[in-house]
Amino acid sequence: MSERASSPVGTAEPASGASPTATPTPTASPTERPGRGAALVHRLVVVRELGILAALLLLVVATVVANPRFLSGQNIRDLLISASILTVLAAGQTVVIITRNVDLSVGSTLGLSAYATGTLLVNGTPVPLAVLAGVAVGALCGLLNGVIVAVAKVPSLVVTLGTLYAIRGLDSLWASQSGRLQINAADLPSGFKAIAGARVLGVPVLFLVAVAVVVLVGHHLRSYRSGRELYGIGSDPDAARLSGIPVGRRVLAAFVVSGALAGLAGVMYAARFQTLDATAGTGQELFVVAAAVVGGVAIFGGSGSVYGAALGALLLTTIGAALPQLGLNPFWREAAVGALILAAIVLDRSLSLRLARRLRGRNLRGS
Repeated sequence: MSERASSPVGTAEPASGASPTATPTPTASPTERPGRGAALVHRLVVVRELGILAALLLLVVATVVANPRFLSGQNIRDLLISASILTVLAAGQTVVIITRNVDLSVGSTLGLSAYATGTLLVNGTPVPLAVLAGVAVGALCGLLNGVIVAVAKVPSLVVTLGTLYAIRGLDSLWASQSGRLQINAADLPSGFKAIAGARVLGVPVLFLVAVAVVVLVGHHLRSYRSGRELYGIGSDPDAARLSGIPVGRRVLAAFVVSGALAGLAGVMYAARFQTLDATAGTGQELFVVAAAVVGGVAIFGGSGSVYGAALGALLLTTIGAALPQLGLNPFWREAAVGALILAAIVLDRSLSLRLARRLRGRNLRGS
């Protein structure tokens, strides 16, 4: 059966530009009700993402009023570069959360991949090979998480919390044993350092990489059977298994994708900051999960869009950059992130209940 085969039982075909999500099996007019359910989901997704965009624009306007230089060319480029790393991490996290799991080890994976990339470059490895090695290190970390979650059936929260510290410890041990606790910019080849400042038509290359990742992940989730099946798994794992979806294999693949993208983010981190140690990426897991959840990816699984997660990453990055311009203590960034997570979870729950009620009402009227 081809990858573009029909979606699994119990899921509605997504409208263009929106994420698919599972909908209740209709009791009548089977060819019409799923379309209605998908239309409702599409409207909710669009409203949610438009709300994030409106909040982002409002924040930018308020910051420009306080400091007109906030939108200078250099500030915009710095903002896009900073957002690109979080966006790549959020794209991988989205794939995992959709399956009703979570990956808390992405910050540590980023740090290990960044240090591995820097070490290889210092030792004379060609830049393309070092980049691929960084991504491979992340993929191996994701594979470890996926095997324990999908095969051993251990909750992902427990597994990735453990690997968060295990990977960070491995990074610290590697740095101490190698005798190179810190990799400095002077040690890295100029060709690699040039990536951070490279631009295409004025747009930073790192941001274009993030855009490409989001488009590819979004296209796969929307257009391919293996992508749509992730939504079925997140909506109801047992029903997905009964309908023939290889749940374990799909969850394993989701964690590998998350790890590989965290590895890519580690390479981007190394190119961006160029001074690396075992603490790189510390605390990033909070902002990655927040970007996905604030962007409309339901923490309960089964719905969400990688495009919304990208908007969430851009919003959180802008908050961090705007607070000093508004004269506020940077501490409020963490407070704002926590508040946004809570608000997003409450909103997701209320929207899910409202959607379920509307679908039940339509089914009753049509029966």
